Parts: sequence; C-alpha cells; structure tokens
Amino acid sequence: MDADKYLEDVLKSQTLDDDGEEMKALCKRKGEVEKLLKDKFTNNPTIRFAGSKTKGTMIRESYDLDITCYFKSEDTQAGDSLKDIYQNVRAALQAKYTVESKASALRLRGLDHDIHGVDFHIDVVPGRFSDDKSKDVFLHRENDDKVRLKTNPDVHVEHVRDSGVRDAIRLAKLWRERNGVGIKSFVLELLVVDLLREKKDRWLQTQMKHLWTEFRDHSASLSVKDPANPEGNDLSSFLGEDVRNQLMQIATRTMEQVDADDWEKVYGKVGKENASAMSSLLSAAITSRPTSQTFKPFAG
Repeated sequence: MDADKYLEDVLKSQTLDDDGEEMKALCKRKGEVEKLLKDKFTNNPTIRFAGSKTKGTMIRESYDLDITCYFKSEDTQAGDSLKDIYQNVRAALQAKYTVESKASALRLRGLDHDIHGVDFHIDVVPGRFSDDKSKDVFLHRENDDKVRLKTNPDVHVEHVRDSGVRDAIRLAKLWRERNGVGIKSFVLELLVVDLLREKKDRWLQTQMKHLWTEFRDHSASLSVKDPANPEGNDLSSFLGEDVRNQLMQIATRTMEQVDADDWEKVYGKVGKENASAMSSLLSAAITSRPTSQTFKPFAG
C-alpha cells in the first residue's frame, strides 16, 4: 500500500466543502447566536468563529461549533466582573437554548439534529479584552480556584494554523475519534505541533509514525504549554494518568498495525461504502464523551 496516498485520501474524505451544507449550517448557527447576543448587548461585542474552523483542523467525522464573545476592556454593559459577564451571557443565551456551564465556555443544547444527524452542540466562550488593543483576553473560570485566565486567542489560532502540520493534526484527531481516546482537541493539537516541530517536511506516514512512537514510548513525559501564556496557564491537568495510559496503549496497537503495513486497520477503507460506519462511530463517540468541564483558552 502507498501509505501517503492512502492518508491523503483519508484527509480528502474528512474535508468539509467550504460551500457545502455543513459549512452553511455552521454559518447559520453562528448568525443565530450572534444576533441573540448583539440584540441583548448593544455595545457591539466581538463575536467570532473559533476552534478548529479558524485553525483549519476540522474533520468531518467529529466537529462542533466554537464561538467567542469578547467585550471591550472598558465595557461594563454585560457586567463589572468576568463572572458577571459569564452569567449574563448565559442568561441571554437561555432565552433560546438549553445552556450547560463549562469551565470557561457555555455549551448550547436543544439544537436541531441537522448536522450528521447527531447531537450537535455549540460552545460560546465569553470574556473581556484586557486592554484597548483587543488582543489578550480574560476569561472567567467557573468552579475553579483560579477565578480568571489570561490568554490570547489569536496566538493560539496562529500557533496551530501556521504550524505546517495541520494534516497530521487532522489525522491525529481522526485517530482519537476512531479509538475513543479521551484527550481534548486543543491539547492534542498542541502536542502534535510540539512533537512534529522538527519534522514538518517529512512524509505524512513518517509524521504519524513519530507521533504514535512518542505516545507509545514517552507517554509519561508528554507535556503541553499554552503558547499565549506558557508561565501563567498550567495545562498539565489535561494529561492525566488515564489519558497517558490510553495514548500509550492505543498507540502501541496502532504501531503494530502500521508496522504490518495494514493502514486500513487504523483508519478503515476510504470511500462511500465507509460512510455508514463513520456515522455510527461518530454517534458512539459523542455518546461516550466525558461530561467534565472543558477549557478552551485559545478559541478565537
């Protein structure tokens, strides 16, 4: 098997058409949320797409919609404190949606099942710019000793978008979905960028083998930093013992399959005949996802 040709075909099968129905649905959803918030907060907060869409790491098999809603540094219309902003944005969203509070995000439920036919959701991250430059932002931390978090969404987007390894990131995310690895998307993205820093020009199969080898052989020493605030934001808690063990065990199995040149055992057959299997895998993955609070410091 030509492994690189196969991986390119896998990526093509996971690429959303910019003019396709899925993207149109995402834009429609963003418009609905934006109108609701701007009708409530008339001082014109900055509302943008965030997450994998802005970074170019989206995969068809599993994606949701991430939106940021940031208020100007001197704007108190949504509240004086970050907690006020978080609670008032939540109250505004509850006019139309069922809202679940996450660590720094507000998860919107009660949506029509019009994307993939599964329980699609939207995460809205409210915050306030730290100054009039509108670059760094402060986010509220719900149920956390650290009541606020400082980050820079543009730095996060650029860090991943311009990494030169977005294809490997997308393949790693698909691997995570197919195997039920409980690692957060933004943590996996940062890990891939770091581990492939010196291998940007290698073939895709070489990049993926290196990733899985690192996961297999060095899971205990893996680390990840917030590129926007490496000293202030400790992300080590997202690489707990369970996550490290999963990475090691599944990477071990994957490398056995790859060493046997059996790439289809990793990602399956590519083509229309695999569509129903993909849908079933996605539904199972969403059903089994942990409900612990999420942290999205780099949505932007």
